[in-house]
Amino acid sequence: MAAPSRGLADVVAASTAISDIDGNAGVLSYRGYDIHSLAGHATFEEIVHLLQRGSLPTRAQLDALTAELASARELGETAGRVLPLVAGRAGPMEALRTLVSSLGHDDPDKDDNSPQANARKAVRLVAQLPVLLAGYHAERTGAAVPQPEPGLGLAANLLLCITGKRPSEEQAAAFDQCLVLHADHTMNASTFAARVCAATLSDMHSAVTAALATLKGPLHGGANEQVMRTLESIDGVAAVEPAVRDLLDGGQKIMGFGHRVYRTEDPRATHLRQLSERLGELAGESQWYEMSAAMEKVVMDVKGLYPNVDFYAASVYRSLGIPTDLFTPVFAVSRMAGWTAHVIEQHADNRLIRPDSEYVGEPARAFVPLDDR
Repeated sequence: MAAPSRGLADVVAASTAISDIDGNAGVLSYRGYDIHSLAGHATFEEIVHLLQRGSLPTRAQLDALTAELASARELGETAGRVLPLVAGRAGPMEALRTLVSSLGHDDPDKDDNSPQANARKAVRLVAQLPVLLAGYHAERTGAAVPQPEPGLGLAANLLLCITGKRPSEEQAAAFDQCLVLHADHTMNASTFAARVCAATLSDMHSAVTAALATLKGPLHGGANEQVMRTLESIDGVAAVEPAVRDLLDGGQKIMGFGHRVYRTEDPRATHLRQLSERLGELAGESQWYEMSAAMEKVVMDVKGLYPNVDFYAASVYRSLGIPTDLFTPVFAVSRMAGWTAHVIEQHADNRLIRPDSEYVGEPARAFVPLDDR
């Protein structure tokens, strides 16, 4: 038997038509569209249609999907009852894991994995996760959740609900672009978890709950939060280089750099760097971008590592007024589009995912009865 691949590195675990990565060239595409052609040009709702339904929508299709998302926001009774309970005692990702699971109890299609039912559930989950996140944040802060505004898209309405202020057009467009950039990323850990669950013919809510539980782990989600906390621990731009060199000399990892797949710059980081600079100026908080740019230079000089998607996302979210501990949940709001698309794809051409393993334990041993041991 060949030696196992640690972490399944370079093992092809599934065929997919949803997204693709060329790590050497630094290319990410959604259903054949390069991310550079989508970011800043297609809205998140268009990407939801592309990922879940296979094509960029016509105007009529986009209007229909937007109406579906608006009508799908209402939470079931179970999630509504659970929300105040978890808001008082659970962290954001812990809460979302429980709340998304609770949505499944009241979903009218919960026992149906047909393509039509999965399409309906996928739209509901994309619509309801922002409502859960906004409700969780309101419960823990004692604030009222603003009513969604019909003229705003999903990104702008979520920003309104988190910050309590109607975002400017530039802020809304920037946040929408963030959701586009994070919507899917091939066979990452959370997507793989969702597909493994779906491959047992479990339902979509179970599969995306598995994805959320996987994203909660600090080796997958949470890096953007850690980037922000590192920036906050440094006293200004001039202090970045000595602080980062001290951390690296001490053997500590700087979060937000390097990637298991990309050998050059993460193409999503290219866009987020630009957003970080522009939004920092708009918010009057340019220091977070300037510190990030200084940190990027030091890490490249010392370690030769490029920033990944999490690095500049931190300063972008800070400039938009998003609390640090909601950075990863916001990522989940975006990635729900990809997770649900992968569940649809898995159910459409399913085979149970059951890899082999290499046994490294004791060789064959003779059993000894208890009284003779």
